[in-house]
Parts: sequence; C-alpha cells; structure tokens
Amino acid sequence: MTQWNDTRAWAALVDGSACPICDRGQPLDVIAVLETSWLTMQEKAPVRGYACLVFKTHVVELHELDEPAALAFMRDIRRVSSALSKITGAVKLNYEIHGNTLPHLHMHFFPRYRGDAFEGRPIDARAVVQPPYKPGEFSTLRRELLDVLTDNAA
Repeated sequence: MTQWNDTRAWAALVDGSACPICDRGQPLDVIAVLETSWLTMQEKAPVRGYACLVFKTHVVELHELDEPAALAFMRDIRRVSSALSKITGAVKLNYEIHGNTLPHLHMHFFPRYRGDAFEGRPIDARAVVQPPYKPGEFSTLRRELLDVLTDNAA
C-alpha cells in the first residue's frame, strides 16, 4: 500500500504536520543554506555529483509559491545548476521534482555523463549497485561545490 492510500497519513505529510523535514527543522545532509532552500548532498548517491535542493518553507507544489518566493527559489536552482555544471563536467543536468513519497518541495539534480550507467534513459536510483565515488572523491567534490557556490554568491 502506498502512502497515498492512507488518506490521514498522506494528509498529515501534505499539510506538514507529519513532515520529517519540518519536524527536524531541516533535511538530512545539508551542506549549504541558500536564499530559500537547503542544499543537500550525500555520498550514497545514484550518480556522481547528485544533489537535492529543499525549499525551507513547507509547500508541496511549485504553484503554491507566491511570485517573489518562486523567483527566489529559481535563483537557488540556477545557482546550484551552474555550480554543479562547472565542477562535475557533466554533459547534461537532469532536474526532477516529485514529492510522491515526501511531499515537501524539493528538486533533485542528476549530472549526466557520457557512458554513465543510465545513458540514453532516465536515472533509476534504485538500480544503482555501486557507489559513484572513489575514496576521498566525495569530500573533494563537495568542497569544490561549496567553493563555487561561495564565489557565485558575491
């Protein structure tokens, strides 16, 4: 049974009263705080350079944002997109907003590479069997991302 079929549990997630992000006060694995969002990144990821941008206020859908908030969130998205593109050398970035299991607005960033395990098709995070990072590579990439984000903040 999906969470959608438990109408009370789903309603509590949607209204924020049972949102784990709101309960904690922020998502897990936060590496940076931006204008409207938290940037998260974790070593256990489907692809090298994967990141997730989580909106600070509990909303579920983009259309719930008023114009100033939507524009500010887009600035955060563009800032992260530019930084990831610069540090990963990806040939393309994929962007995904779902909220099917955690209805708190967030965007996934999936850098794509020539010859990656999902070349020519969408990322299937559940199909990933080995880590995308060599030893020490994640901390270096995270530091580079933070450096570029800091440089781009000015």
